[in-house]
Amino acid sequence: MNVWFWIFITYISVNFLLFLSMVFLERRQLSSIISWITILTVLPIFGYLLYIVFGSGLSLRVKRMIANHKLYEVEYDEAIAEYLESKDNTGKKLENDMGLIKCCYEYGSILCPGNDVKFFLWGEDKINALLSDLENAKESINIEYYIFADDTVGKKVMDMLIKKAKEGVKVKLIYDSVGSLHAPRRFFHKLRKAGGDVAEFFPPFAHIRLINLKLNYRNHKKIVVIDGKIAYTGGINIRDDHMGKKKKVSPWRDCHIRVEGTGAYPLQNIFLNDWRYLKKENYTPQKYVEAGLFPRAELKGNTYLQVIVSGPDGQIQKIKEVFIKLLTNAKKSILIQTPYFVPDEAFISALRIAIASGVNVKIMIPSKPDYRTIFWVSLSYLKDFAELGADIYLYDGFLHSKVIVVDDDKISVGTCNLDHRSFGLNFEDTVIMYSKDLNAEYRQYYAQDLIHCKSADNSYFKRQRWLTKFAQAIFRLFSQIF
Repeated sequence: MNVWFWIFITYISVNFLLFLSMVFLERRQLSSIISWITILTVLPIFGYLLYIVFGSGLSLRVKRMIANHKLYEVEYDEAIAEYLESKDNTGKKLENDMGLIKCCYEYGSILCPGNDVKFFLWGEDKINALLSDLENAKESINIEYYIFADDTVGKKVMDMLIKKAKEGVKVKLIYDSVGSLHAPRRFFHKLRKAGGDVAEFFPPFAHIRLINLKLNYRNHKKIVVIDGKIAYTGGINIRDDHMGKKKKVSPWRDCHIRVEGTGAYPLQNIFLNDWRYLKKENYTPQKYVEAGLFPRAELKGNTYLQVIVSGPDGQIQKIKEVFIKLLTNAKKSILIQTPYFVPDEAFISALRIAIASGVNVKIMIPSKPDYRTIFWVSLSYLKDFAELGADIYLYDGFLHSKVIVVDDDKISVGTCNLDHRSFGLNFEDTVIMYSKDLNAEYRQYYAQDLIHCKSADNSYFKRQRWLTKFAQAIFRLFSQIF
């Protein structure tokens, strides 16, 4: 037997072991397994490199560490129930949504009443409001961002955090190692010197920024909680291009929310879960309450909400399943805004059933993509829905909003895109709001956006060049793994 025989046997054995790992240890979806086996078979050397960087799942050790430091909102029920000041959290006005509410509760999210919620559609508006709230912080600032850049807007926010830390406010900052790759460590060290505390999510190997064995698993959240009372989340990162200052992806249309009321609790909890894992803290819920991180909440508005979080540390893709519940519950209409539309079979089926049931579905994506290949893949999926009767729109700019508006009383805003990465690989959050007023307000924004859109109907897709269609088909084959 020559050397090529043993190379072939080794190659087959490695592929088989990786297949067993994907099936029994990582429990991946069939589409992901098939895509990876195809790559490993066709590209035996380059494919292994791709798998090491993008394919290998989180180790059992990391998953256990995250789980051991995690608290769910339901674990705070006894500790903060007196602050909720709501004998009947649901009320008759929400009785039609009890299935969705219970689903979210089973995934660890309590129902929070009495919230005032404000939308921000543009980066500078959000940053100005955030800086004002940070300026007024008295006790604590907990801030977590996928991208925290060392640029004009990043320096503004960092200077404010340093100022508050020097004033004695307890400032904690989490930044994602991959998302904030271009921000030097000295940028964050300035906050430490001022008395703040900083943690890097999934730091690189041996502190070498370009060698990160977990770079495929990103903390995509954008969360700020101020004094345990005011919270922010949504799509807008701390970087100049999110302010619309990069011509290629301008105008930058996004959606972020400011929550004042009991809804700050679950966002605070999400931050603390990440902080507990990164800093190896093991405090009880009561300890955090006593530390003032969950102060007595005032009922500020009429909005009920639930916050869902998901990530690759769990077997259930919680946000995706809540989205599916939203879609299947729809009676009249579904409005979607997302920068990337690369759904899996379960999401496709839910949306297809909604259309078949007579629900009016509108889907809006940007016409100025930041990644051309993902744009092509998105169009290939949207073509299918255009044929089914959905209305497809291309926004004249870069649309970064992650919004789903259902019927006249529910709306979801968060960090989660409608793609495989956000559903299964990233750590994400989204806020489900039960409010006719907020629903109506955002419907007006959606209608204004339509003025700046072109319709992508069946004729639009038929006019595409054959080379574009070919590229869409090729990239779609691997859309469920990257």
